[in-house]
Amino acid sequence: MSNSIHDMGGMHGFGPVEEEPNEPVFHTKWESRVYAMNRAMGPLRLWTIDEGRAAQEALHPAVYANASYYQRWLLGLEARALQHGLVTKNELAAGKALEENDRPNRIFKAEDAANLTRASFDREPQGEPVFKAGDNVRTLNINPPGHTRLPRYARDKIGEVEAVRGCHVFPDSVANGKGDDPQWLYTVVFDGQTLWGADAEPGLKISIEAFEPYIEAI
Repeated sequence: MSNSIHDMGGMHGFGPVEEEPNEPVFHTKWESRVYAMNRAMGPLRLWTIDEGRAAQEALHPAVYANASYYQRWLLGLEARALQHGLVTKNELAAGKALEENDRPNRIFKAEDAANLTRASFDREPQGEPVFKAGDNVRTLNINPPGHTRLPRYARDKIGEVEAVRGCHVFPDSVANGKGDDPQWLYTVVFDGQTLWGADAEPGLKISIEAFEPYIEAI
């Protein structure tokens, strides 16, 4: 999430989260097709999951706020396909290929679906983790122009490291075209009143997954 409409956690004016009893995985067939198209693009290795998220974050706020969950997936996929020269704007408008194109360089077939796997984001650490469970830390007050996984509501807040989750690809780097830049990942727990003030529910605890560059020792 960047400083965009995508980072909605803690924002006012959007009302409560409405739970849908017995909610289906997909409400309509087109949603399942959008999900399938996104999964089918994975083996091409043209972009990472973090770059895919960044494409949705880059949507115009009015478009994002009025789009459904899978509409955002579709719009993000279209943006990536355009960026990588897989389609043209005219082809998206027409809903079919209009010219010869040698990209992508492979065809995803039905039988390939049985072999779909999720990529591993684990990476070999370059050193020992700076923090350990029980350490008190403060999140940094960052405002990056691109993708980050540190939500605005949890910036410049004091919490406690609950666990070390290993060394992984750093989303802020890979989504912005700067490579994996592996970083240690921690679960950091905050008291509800630290994040939401005195009106927070008593005893409320909130956990986030925070990469090492997001936090500092107190």
